[in-house]
Amino acid sequence: MDETQESKADKKCSTKARTFRSPIRNHHHQLHPQLSHHSNNNQFGLGGLCSQTQCYQAYYPALLPLPPPPPTLPHLASPPSLSHSRTRNQCLLGSKSLVKKSSHNLNSPPPLATSSETQVPNATVPPAPPRVQRQANAKEENGRRAPPEAVAIARRPDSGGVEGLVIPLLANHFLVQLDPNQRIYHYNVEITPSAPREVARAIKRQLVKDNSAMFSGARPAFDGRKNLFSPVEFQNDRLDFYVSLPIPASKSTLPSGNSDGKHHKPKEFRISMKLVSKLDGKGLSSYVSKEEDDWVPLPQDYLHALDVVLRESPAEKCIPMGRSMYSSSTGGSKEIGGGAVGVRGFFQSLRPTQQGLSLNVDFSVTAFHESIGVIPYLERRLEFLRDLSQRKSRSLSVEERKEVEKALKNIRIFVCHRETVQRYRVYGLTEAPTENLWFVNRDGKNLKLVSYFKNHYNYEIEFRYLPCLQTSRSKPCYLPMELCVICEGQKFLGKLSDDQTARILKMGCQRPKERKAIIDGVMRGPVGPTSGNQEKEFNLQISREMTRVNGRILQPPKLKLGEHGHIRNLVPSRPDRQWNLVDSHVFEGIRIEKWALISFGGTPDQKSSISKFILQLSQRCEQLGIHLSKNPVITPQFEPNHVLNNVVLLESKLKKIHKAADNNLRLLLCIMEKKHKGYADLKRIAETTIGVVSQCCLYTNLGKLNSQFLANLALKINAKVGGCTVALYNSLPSQIPRLLHQNEPVIFMGADVTHPHPLDDFSPSVAAVVGSMNWPAANKYASRMRSQTHRQEIIQDLGDMVGELLDDFQLEVKELPRRIIFFRDGVSETQFHKVLKEELLAIKKGCARFPGYRPTVTFVVVQKRHHTRLFPEDADFSSTKNQVFDENIPPGTVVDTVITHPREFDFYLCSHSGVKGTSRPAHYHVLVDENEFTSDELQKLVYNLCYTFVRCTKPVSLVPPAYYAHLAAYRGRLYLERSEMSAHARNGSQLSRAAPPKATPLPKLSENVKKLMFYC
Repeated sequence: MDETQESKADKKCSTKARTFRSPIRNHHHQLHPQLSHHSNNNQFGLGGLCSQTQCYQAYYPALLPLPPPPPTLPHLASPPSLSHSRTRNQCLLGSKSLVKKSSHNLNSPPPLATSSETQVPNATVPPAPPRVQRQANAKEENGRRAPPEAVAIARRPDSGGVEGLVIPLLANHFLVQLDPNQRIYHYNVEITPSAPREVARAIKRQLVKDNSAMFSGARPAFDGRKNLFSPVEFQNDRLDFYVSLPIPASKSTLPSGNSDGKHHKPKEFRISMKLVSKLDGKGLSSYVSKEEDDWVPLPQDYLHALDVVLRESPAEKCIPMGRSMYSSSTGGSKEIGGGAVGVRGFFQSLRPTQQGLSLNVDFSVTAFHESIGVIPYLERRLEFLRDLSQRKSRSLSVEERKEVEKALKNIRIFVCHRETVQRYRVYGLTEAPTENLWFVNRDGKNLKLVSYFKNHYNYEIEFRYLPCLQTSRSKPCYLPMELCVICEGQKFLGKLSDDQTARILKMGCQRPKERKAIIDGVMRGPVGPTSGNQEKEFNLQISREMTRVNGRILQPPKLKLGEHGHIRNLVPSRPDRQWNLVDSHVFEGIRIEKWALISFGGTPDQKSSISKFILQLSQRCEQLGIHLSKNPVITPQFEPNHVLNNVVLLESKLKKIHKAADNNLRLLLCIMEKKHKGYADLKRIAETTIGVVSQCCLYTNLGKLNSQFLANLALKINAKVGGCTVALYNSLPSQIPRLLHQNEPVIFMGADVTHPHPLDDFSPSVAAVVGSMNWPAANKYASRMRSQTHRQEIIQDLGDMVGELLDDFQLEVKELPRRIIFFRDGVSETQFHKVLKEELLAIKKGCARFPGYRPTVTFVVVQKRHHTRLFPEDADFSSTKNQVFDENIPPGTVVDTVITHPREFDFYLCSHSGVKGTSRPAHYHVLVDENEFTSDELQKLVYNLCYTFVRCTKPVSLVPPAYYAHLAAYRGRLYLERSEMSAHARNGSQLSRAAPPKATPLPKLSENVKKLMFYC
């Protein structure tokens, strides 16, 4: 669209292209007939902010399913909107000569105002040698910033690997070419009083339109907060404006017959702009072209500016959520139940790569709260309130009130009984029901809430026995639920149910052909990063074609299995690299003589199938080389489901079973009627109090006993009690002889941190570290877990956990490892330096407990939550369902050129076969490499380890040490689950976001299970 066409489009006031078509049928509540004109095309007036000269974006763009009508209200006001507004603005300060220049050096960028939208990776700055340091100091004197002191991130040791069959691929990275001579002028923006981001954008648009000369004819990019970037310098370094926006009165009463929809109160904003830096593109251009010295940091300021520039047009037309954008033109929305709706969108991020700047664009999907009335929302969200609208006299029990409060906490709402642009955030619920609430008005009168609404709004409160929403921490601010509507555009932050998760995953499960078409459509579409004029304004050239890159397919390793006491070798030759255990045994099968079974719930028919299940499981174990006695030490124990609700009773039942096995129980099989919260208590009691590993399964799975289910169960049981499924036939020392040797042990470690869900303000985070306990097989891992400060990503007790695992390794292998290969999961690029600085030091401290012990360390960050996708360039996307492997890249595909970091040691490895959706390769980024791996050596090592995962007979998507750490951290979270719930119950009425309490320590593992892989 050219500038003229876009200008005309801006003047239109249609919301058609910016509104999701709601899949929701109208609720039984209906609008008053007098209000029908408010909801023809734009229910509740949330579609846009329109004037005669400009179509403003609303506070919450109508991009999600709009709410059904609220209860009948006489002369109901339209909800927050800036409809029919005229904007007046006036530039107050002008000439440069009258403006005092800032003392800040405009050629050296200041710290940018933080924005969650525009995070970019931290700069990588190794320490410089003296000669280079002198050069740095000289450059600093000439106005250039010297590199800060930091730990060096490892550089790529070569030009990339060479092993493997070359395969042409396409990556969803789009080359962005910049003009090194293009300066970007950074202005700090202050809006008083503060305005929501969408209103701030509307103010900026109007200012630029009405003051083209002041802005030198430029169309600057704005992040909606404090940062504005222009391709040219404005006429003045300081600019001040006043903008008056006619806004519906926030506290107008609407007596019968006087609501004409035109009660507006102008709201004035002051906008101050100040030039704070002039950003030069030469530094970034030199960095990505590798012309600068290694110590020169990534020019974050210019990269940040370009990131804002490329987000400008999408942010005007979509709902921004982090780095993703959601719009009706990217696939629409779909109900996923429970008051949530799944919405499709796209992700975009600008990053430096070997080919230059790359714009990473990917398909995205997330869950939003449905924008409906609070009453119908609760009916959908909470099962016990599903008929609430038919039971208007219903009240809430203490437990129900806590559940409702938890469901609504921190959700933004607006009211529909009066005109207002004000949004409220739900803080909690009132203790008393609406019927019993009184408040003191401004005149000091004590008024009953129900009477107040009747007298002032001529509205009779219907749900009198429900509590009101409380929207203030410090003073009473009561809002009846039936008059509140949930604001649209809010990400669903609660924990999704299993059904919701399945539906959202199904929405995001796109085969490669479909995903590629969606991404290409975004790049050429009306809401993507190339849809505006920013490309032309800032002298950029953005490719519309995916990046071509050569991948390499690594060969699978030869595996070692058991065969009736003999070793059998096997090379996974299927396209998906799976292997089966037909006529084969696991590499190391364990004898399990003393075991027991306990059942919770179940129908009589289900219980009667237990004896058959025991027999078939025992037989399947025997076929796999695992001995499971056909007779448990005690007859199967059948307990009612409610035992799982009673921790004391559950513990006594498990202790009784353990005692029957002479306190030497090896395995406890637990059969459950359905998933139950008591699962967490069962695991905690078994592994910390009693000292036995357990394996749980559902009765529904027992109803379809097949060989594959029994084999999977047997593999998990064998791994938990100390066995292993497979080993590498050619040991790691024989595959990487330059570095690894049989008589020089190596330990592989993995670490991860799991955090509570987003609405949890107090629960501890849980860190886990695992370490291999055998060499050279390296396929058995012990674990350590610790709770730590709420949402703390850096592992606080890492040194102690590493030291303990080294102790265990020394006991098993009889010597300390010469090398530590450490895989860290769950770290974003912005945290690399912090993690490297603190956690590498912690590892060294863990080693220092052994006098004179200084192993070499390789520290690798493993990332799965990224958005790089790879597609076979010459794939026949018309292939049939029986040829799905032709669509996805094959297992073993590695990419370490073109789209990887221009200097640092990283690579993408897709070690698994993608059966559903599009394969996501794991991204491995080496932060420290004291062992000096080559690209080929490290890639082969990681890929071979992926075949040693104990739970399955195929390579997994993540290197096992990181995978096991993730599982162990999740197990630690289970240990805390019930204590978290009780704490929540105690503090439920306070709902405070004060500083999180001290982390509750995890219970200590029993010595019997401490060295076992009980978590897998």
